[in-house]
Amino acid sequence: MIGQLKGIVDAIGEAHAIIDVGGVGYEVQLSSRTLRNLKHGETVVLTIDTHVREDAIRLYGFQSEVERSWFRTLQGVQGVGSKVALGVLGVLSTNDLANAIALGNWAAVEQAQGVGKKLAQRIVTELKDKAPGLSVAGLNQPSGETAGGDASGVPAAGLAAAEAISALTNLGYNPSQAAAAVAVAMKELGVDADTAKLIRRGLKELAR
Repeated sequence: MIGQLKGIVDAIGEAHAIIDVGGVGYEVQLSSRTLRNLKHGETVVLTIDTHVREDAIRLYGFQSEVERSWFRTLQGVQGVGSKVALGVLGVLSTNDLANAIALGNWAAVEQAQGVGKKLAQRIVTELKDKAPGLSVAGLNQPSGETAGGDASGVPAAGLAAAEAISALTNLGYNPSQAAAAVAVAMKELGVDADTAKLIRRGLKELAR
C-alpha cells in the first residue's frame, strides 16, 4: 500500500498529475486546489490514499495528512464518493471545511462540483458530531500563509484555536459546540487572535 510519494511533477492534467519517482511515473488523482499549487518540474511530497479494486488501482494525493483524513471522512457520507470528496476539497481548504461544518454553512459545501443542496446539507449534518477532532486539525493547517508557529511548524493561529477549543471543552461544553464557537470567534477576530481572546469570544457566543 502506497502511503506517500516524493518525486518530480512530470505532467499535470485536468484532475491528475504524473509524479516521477525514480523513473517510474505514478498517476495521482488530485483536487483542483492541489493541482493549482503544482508546477511542472518541481519536487513534491504527497500523502497518498490508495484505492484497490478488481479492475484498477487508484492513487489519491494530498498536501497533508489532515486533508487525507477529511477525504476519507467525507466518503463516509451517503452519496459522497472519491470524486465528490475531491471536489469539496477543491473549493474548500481543510480550515474552511471545518468552519463550514461547525457553523452549519452548507451553502459553502454546495459550491463543490457534483454537490447539490440536499447532499451539502447531509454532509454538514452527518459530520457535525464527527468533525471536532478534524476541526482542530484543520485549524492547525495554514490555508495560504503561515502566521508564525512553534518549533514543530504548526501555525500560531492553529495552536490558539486548538487550545481554545480544548479549554471550552474542559469547561463542560461538548466538542461540537466548542468548535463552532471558536470558528465564530476566529471569523470575527481574525487568525492573529490569541487563545485568551478566542476563549472570551467563544464563551460569549456559547452564552447566547
